[in-house]
Amino acid sequence: MSQPPHSGRHRRDTPRSGGTRAGTEPVTARSDLRLRTLLSSVGIPVFAAATALLAWWAASSGPHSSPSDRVLSVLAALCGVLTLAAVADLLVLRRRRRQERAGR
Repeated sequence: MSQPPHSGRHRRDTPRSGGTRAGTEPVTARSDLRLRTLLSSVGIPVFAAATALLAWWAASSGPHSSPSDRVLSVLAALCGVLTLAAVADLLVLRRRRRQERAGR
């Protein structure tokens, strides 16, 4: 059986923006900004140091070392990406605080 067109449920072919909400999340859901700031502030130096250490280790490893220089390079790149993500998160948090102070 099909449901009537205005039953309050979303259909897959209708856009979700501007319609009724299907989820149970709060309208103004926000994350804990202090915790995110703390995690990003700790994560930046930790992941930056890990990036540098792993890159140095990869550069100084021999051809038959274990782990291989390729594995170490991939780990260094992943730590670099995590460093950039933490920096981006701090920038987003700074912008959000400025907007809250400005009364937006």
